[in-house]
Amino acid sequence: MADHTSPDYFSCSLCVNLLRDPVAIPCGHSFCMDCISGYWNEADYTGIYICPQCKITFTQRPVLRPNATLSMVAEKIKKSGLNLNLNMSQGNLYAGQNDVPCDFCSGKKLKAVKSCLNCLASYCEKHLKPHYESATFKRHKLVDELGNLDRKICPQHQKSLELFCRTDQMCICAICTVSEHKGHDIVSAEAERGEKQKLLGVSQAEIRQKCQERVKELEELKTAVESLKNSAQRAMVDSQKTFEDMIRSIERMRSEVTKLIGINEKAAFNQAEALIERLEQEIDELKKKESGLKQLHSTDDHIHFLQNFNYLCTPTDDGYIPKVTVNPDFSFGAVRKAVAEIKDRLEEFGREELLNISKSVNEVPVYTTESRTLDRRSRGKEVVDNTPPEPKGRADFVKYFCQLKMDAITAYKELYVSDNSRKVIRTRDLQPYGDNPERFDSFAQVLCREALSGGRFYWEIEWSGEFSIGVAYKSISRKGKGSLCLLGYNDKSWSLLCSDTGYSAWHNRVDKAVSGPHSPRIGVYLDHSAGVLAFYSIGNTMSLLHRFETTFVEPLYPGFGVGTSVKICNVK
Repeated sequence: MADHTSPDYFSCSLCVNLLRDPVAIPCGHSFCMDCISGYWNEADYTGIYICPQCKITFTQRPVLRPNATLSMVAEKIKKSGLNLNLNMSQGNLYAGQNDVPCDFCSGKKLKAVKSCLNCLASYCEKHLKPHYESATFKRHKLVDELGNLDRKICPQHQKSLELFCRTDQMCICAICTVSEHKGHDIVSAEAERGEKQKLLGVSQAEIRQKCQERVKELEELKTAVESLKNSAQRAMVDSQKTFEDMIRSIERMRSEVTKLIGINEKAAFNQAEALIERLEQEIDELKKKESGLKQLHSTDDHIHFLQNFNYLCTPTDDGYIPKVTVNPDFSFGAVRKAVAEIKDRLEEFGREELLNISKSVNEVPVYTTESRTLDRRSRGKEVVDNTPPEPKGRADFVKYFCQLKMDAITAYKELYVSDNSRKVIRTRDLQPYGDNPERFDSFAQVLCREALSGGRFYWEIEWSGEFSIGVAYKSISRKGKGSLCLLGYNDKSWSLLCSDTGYSAWHNRVDKAVSGPHSPRIGVYLDHSAGVLAFYSIGNTMSLLHRFETTFVEPLYPGFGVGTSVKICNVK
């Protein structure tokens, strides 16, 4: 507000002239009696009255109170003939880029302060004066400055849009009533505004209620996210402890097996050592007898021969050891086999339980969304469908359209990403990409930036040259020439291979031939929660090519294997 010594203090901000019959309104600002009365006359049909200067809103039309002191001072200034230069006392009156310019200013245009719905023109404060002073313009409707007034002209007949066709729900001119809209239910724009004005309160209440619901949902979601963090932390701590207990249990089992092997080894060793000692003793005795027999054989003493014959030639049973047969298959191979079987069974059990854990986590989402439709005829009654049906036609699929952008960080070195990251072309030249662990270094592939999870998504692409389109977990390998990096050739990705000769669907190196109409445009539908991934040929009709049904345990990233070029389409 201007201070009391400023010339602007004695001017009306509506007509930018010295105040005439000044009146004050509750916020403290003063205006000419005629100016503020005319300004608020235009607001009678809305019931909302705004101060033109500070924009304070009044729900009831304020009583205008004459300001005798200000009137006296303004009259003295007028009689003195002082040049107050009221019209251009501020330097911010010129129209900027975001302002509505005056249609009648020549050269540098001033800001418009009002627009006339009869003249279909906007006026600055200076050029607006005739609308307040001349009786010719008294019936014209003035509103706050509006841009694009050409939208209030009938594009076909170049006449003012003054009527409303209820049949076609559009604004029309008088000529339209005898041509395109002849025989339709037609009323004046003012009458239709009056009818729709009654609905504004209901709409505002609906929006206010919906806003409150959304605020509540936001708070609940924030609380759920915080609870999720705490729950996840507890789960990680408990899981860590459980796995440590399992490791200790396996360590105990390992210790027991090692102990059993040691005891068995020691017992077998002791038995073998005792047998070896007895065998060595028997061998010594047999060697002694053999030596005695040799001497007895060569003796000439008949008496000596006969006296020792029975002893040396008769076998003795003392310390007899049965025949010893060594088991050539004796080893701890059976133990090794049993331990290996335990390892295999533990790994298989772990894989099965990990899958069950993944399913359990996915079955308890942080949030769910509902499909809502608002029946205007029932004035805000909401119809909630918790399980919306699968889309049937293309119009249904487009409702789930998602904007995708290719991630150049993942692009193979011969792929050029352009068109705001929505198109990729395979080139002969290497692109100046730096090294990155997320980049495919052997296959002409690229992934998108968006991680799709917990909902329904749809996108379409145009392609040329043999290519593949699919989705992958972020954990898909990027380095090397093996199948772990190729879309559809591992358990982390699903794809549709497209060429001029036909289609084939791939997952985990298993392919399935697909028959369907050839089209340069392919549509992809993903219902992550339901585990559905479907590919469609887009032409005059929409034809299903292949449908995967599985369980997705991670967010999915759309990806492309590029033959010549791939472009992500905007189907909105």
